[in-house]
Amino acid sequence: MKLIYAIVRNDNEDDVTSALSKNGYSITKLNTTGGFLRKGNVTLMIGTEDDKVDKAIEIIKSECGERQKIKVDMPFISGASMVNYATMPTQIEVGGATIFVTDVVRFDKF
Repeated sequence: MKLIYAIVRNDNEDDVTSALSKNGYSITKLNTTGGFLRKGNVTLMIGTEDDKVDKAIEIIKSECGERQKIKVDMPFISGASMVNYATMPTQIEVGGATIFVTDVVRFDKF
């Protein structure tokens, strides 16, 4: 048995959970926040048999789409005072999903 952790954007949550549920996967959802942009994410925990992991990942990938690059103006402080405050454009990737798959040593359901 495996446990899939899928971190997806809030924008994709409904599509991902609906598609996984339609394909018979049980999901536990945790609301999380990304560290860099502090945007809302959802971490999905999906317990499944080993032979169903690849199908789950395919579903998540198809519903989340590809990662996109966006421009973010990051604060840049030159010198010791805020008088010299400026922004520096930085390109980052958003979207898609981050997925971890771990082995389950024991599973009990009461």
